[in-house]
Parts: sequence; structure tokens; C-alpha cells
Amino acid sequence: MTEKLNVAMLFGGNSSEHDVSKRSAHNIYDAMDKEKYNVTIFLISKAGYIMNPEDSWRVFEGADEDPIVAAAMQNLDVKNPLAPIINLGQIDQIDLFYPVVHGNLGEDGTLQALFRLLQKPYIGAGTAASAISFDKDLTKRILDQAGVRNTKYVLLTDQNSQDYSYEKLVNELGTKVLFVKAAKQGSSVGIARVTNEKEYQRGLQEAFQYDYKVLVEAGLTRPREVFISVLGNEKPRVSKIGGIILPENDEWYDYNNKFVDASGMVFELPAELPETTVTEIQQMALKAYKALGLVGLTRMDFMLDEDGTPYLGEPNTLPGFTNISLYPQMWQVSGISYSELIDEIINYGLAEFERNAALSYDFVSLGEERVGEKKYNADVKE
Repeated sequence: MTEKLNVAMLFGGNSSEHDVSKRSAHNIYDAMDKEKYNVTIFLISKAGYIMNPEDSWRVFEGADEDPIVAAAMQNLDVKNPLAPIINLGQIDQIDLFYPVVHGNLGEDGTLQALFRLLQKPYIGAGTAASAISFDKDLTKRILDQAGVRNTKYVLLTDQNSQDYSYEKLVNELGTKVLFVKAAKQGSSVGIARVTNEKEYQRGLQEAFQYDYKVLVEAGLTRPREVFISVLGNEKPRVSKIGGIILPENDEWYDYNNKFVDASGMVFELPAELPETTVTEIQQMALKAYKALGLVGLTRMDFMLDEDGTPYLGEPNTLPGFTNISLYPQMWQVSGISYSELIDEIINYGLAEFERNAALSYDFVSLGEERVGEKKYNADVKE
């Protein structure tokens, strides 16, 4: 029997997607083949502290998180600069980190930098790619440079926002429907659809609660939202395209639709689209994936204008795995089961670690032999 891989799964986090992360982590854990993996879980509290496995399990199994975290904090040596991560040392061997932390800390490169310091493999995008893809402004700059179509926008900051009225933005962007978005948030948090000055000011105020950079994007005419899953490292592949039909009175796919109540939505898996549109979305997704330096997994969100023209909305480098999340569902209709998908994501993480381990971080003269031992021979489908 092959020796089991020791996986450390981190979930929770201090973002607005804390509870979503819990649901994603539970689904992933349930789908993991326990004949292949020894899984230890770590809750990251809303204050950013990594809890010990015993307390993490209690929260995982449904216990009230607040008193458990409060008790743990009383025993914490706050003078120790490593106090937030000290509990990771309770596990003798970690072969791979599996972060299931959406939003801040999870998708912005912070955890990825920690894993790199610990010199351990992990699933998903690297530090720089995670940070860039989490920032909607930086993402759009790279998409523009790579020639990937996305919506026109104006960047506001806490220094210049007073210079822009709703009317000025309408004139600049060419549409009366605008979307106000915090640059570094996920799951539709800090996003508002606005059609007048009052809505704009309220949306701006909400967005600035989450970030000092805010994007105001041009809304599309009668947009249709579709999604595609990407999987892989150097040679990524894409799933079939999924779509949603919103309830009659809903204008866009907001937080409530995604994570609270999806009962009124119709999921199209796969979405019925012209073959030319499918091909274009697939090509745009792969082009963006490579331009952003992504590896492992990502869900790409697209919008189709009234005439069917696709626009890339944003990448999600650690997409949700809740019961209604589209990333795993799109792979299921593409022929990859939930447990097979988890295996592939883990194998890609191991392969990327080994690929980077072959690089030199100190001076090496040409022709000098580098001594290294291959630790992983991941069976990666590329």
C-alpha cells in the first residue's frame, strides 16, 4: 500500500467569506480519499490566528466557534511574534498544505508566502499570481496588456473619489448602469449595481469599507453570466461552460444568490451557447490564466453582452466548493468526479513545488552540477 500523504487543510480566515470557507472545506474534506490522505485541519480565526487541530475539529463538527476561539486566545503568548501560526508546529509531518480560505489572507498571497517560507508544497496559485489576481485593478491591467477583453473601468481611491460624480462616470464609461467594486474583495462583497447618484454614493461608501481602491465598471446591456473552470499548471485545460439564470427580480449574481439562497436560480450545466462563443471563452480563459501566471485551479467568470460578446469579469484562484459552487460542478459535467478533482488539484500542487525546487536562488555558474533529490513524482495529466 502506498504511504498516505499528510495534508494540512486550512479554512476560515478573517475575510467576509469566513463562513463560506467552512462549507467549502467540509465538502472538500468529505470528498478526499482517506485511503490516500491523512488530513489535519486548522481553523484560521476571524482575528487571523491558526487554531490547534482539536479546537478546529470542534468548530468543523458544528460547535459554536466564538467561545472556543475566546478560550484559545486566553492561552496565547501574545508576546511571541509567531503566535498566530504557532499551532502548525503541532504536526510532525506536513507533505502539502491545502488552503480553503477565500478572500483576504487566503487568495491574496499571504498564506502562499507562509507556505513558501516553510518550504512545503501547496495547492493553487503562487504568491505573486494570487496577489495580482485578487486585486481587480492589477488583474485588469494585465488582461488589457494580454489583449483579453474585459469591461471598461475607472479607478477611484480615497484621495480622488470626490472628483467623480455619477454623471461624470456615466459620460466617461458610456453607460448608465455602473458597478462599484472594492478592488480586493470576493464573492460579490463590497459590490453595488448603481443607476443614479444616490445609489452611487452609497455603493462608494460601502466599497471603501473594504479597500482604499475602488473600481467603477461599465455595466453591460442585458448581461448573461457564465463561468468556466481551469485546471492545470504549464498545460492547463478548461471545463465545459456553466451558466446561471437569475430569478426574475434579481439584476445580478450577488452574495445571496451565491451562498445563501440559490433556490430561485436555474443552473445551466453545461450552458447552451453557440460553438464560436464557447471556443472564444475557452481561449480567453486560457490566455488570461497564463498571462496572470496561474497554476493549479481557477474559476473564470465571464459576462455576455446583449449581442453575445464575452467579457472576462475576474479570476477566482480558490473558488468555492460549497454545495452550490460552480467550479466542481462544471468539472463533474466535464467528466471528472469530485474526488478525482481533489486528487488532480493535489498532484498539481506537488508538481509545481518540484518544478520550483529545480530553480536556483543562489548564484550557480554555468555548467556547475546541482545536486537535488526528487521527492515527488506526481501523476499529473497534462
